[in-house]
Amino acid sequence: IPEPLLTIFDFQELELVMCGMPTIDMDDWKAQTEYSGHYEDEGEDHQVVQWFWEVVSDVFDMEYKARLLQFVTGTSGVPARGFSVLQGNDGDIRRFTIYGAVALGVTAYPSAHTCFNRIDLPLYASKQELEEKMKVAVNVTGFGIE
Repeated sequence: IPEPLLTIFDFQELELVMCGMPTIDMDDWKAQTEYSGHYEDEGEDHQVVQWFWEVVSDVFDMEYKARLLQFVTGTSGVPARGFSVLQGNDGDIRRFTIYGAVALGVTAYPSAHTCFNRIDLPLYASKQELEEKMKVAVNVTGFGIE
């Protein structure tokens, strides 16, 4: 591929173009997720966490799931042995983590720490707000894949 054609993509877009859409096992993803911050005590029973998984499972198509995974971990791929062996940049096993962050006003968006496979998810007041903010965050560097 001529180099000038590659320069129109950032590294995340190029990964999706070259590798295609991954197959993501939602049950494995949920089972291997850790919860911290405001979500540590209730875990997947916290209302915001339930909304998160509903949006990811029911609203996001495979492309959005891949973009979310890429947003949080730095890669759209899932390890061959599943989420239980997800690694951070240091090569250590670092499980996907949802951290309950205190929202700093109405403009709070999820943020990611790719070194730790962690998404900081504000304490949203509604599922609709969570969905809207997640879509914006995930699309910041995204593009459509046909």
